[in-house]
Amino acid sequence: MADDKDVLRDVWFGRIPTCFTLNQDEVTEREAEAYYLLLPRVSYLTLVTDKVKKHFLKVMRAEDVEEMWFEYEGTPLKWHYPIGVLFDLHASNSILPWSITVHFKNFPDQDLLHCPSSSVIEAHFMSSIKEADALKHKSQVVNDMQKKDHKQLWMGLQNDDHDA
Repeated sequence: MADDKDVLRDVWFGRIPTCFTLNQDEVTEREAEAYYLLLPRVSYLTLVTDKVKKHFLKVMRAEDVEEMWFEYEGTPLKWHYPIGVLFDLHASNSILPWSITVHFKNFPDQDLLHCPSSSVIEAHFMSSIKEADALKHKSQVVNDMQKKDHKQLWMGLQNDDHDA
């Protein structure tokens, strides 16, 4: 069982070097510099990009800002897929850092789900955990957890804290 914990720890600490750039069609007050982050493979874009949003909002006019979304080489990136899955699906053969384009306009309603709040992300994450537990352990693990355990699991993901 110790081997499983080592593998899980290695998976948790997997990171993808990423370069965020603002879409050229976005109207800015001055030129936007690229923003670099090491993204956790097990997290979601919507959880780790508050810094990205803050970085680009510095050069945006408030009236030009709508819902933020991301794309890679013309493909909108689904926020409800883990970052590692998105990278493996779209960019695993590309040169690092992974180049993601940031948009604040023209949300692609036909391709992406809206994400109105972090509670939506939490609900999706817990649903995914329950599905995985049902497949692997016949729902015995999640059903035995208390509400505080669910919250601790979510906070661990949100804060990138493996031990939590």
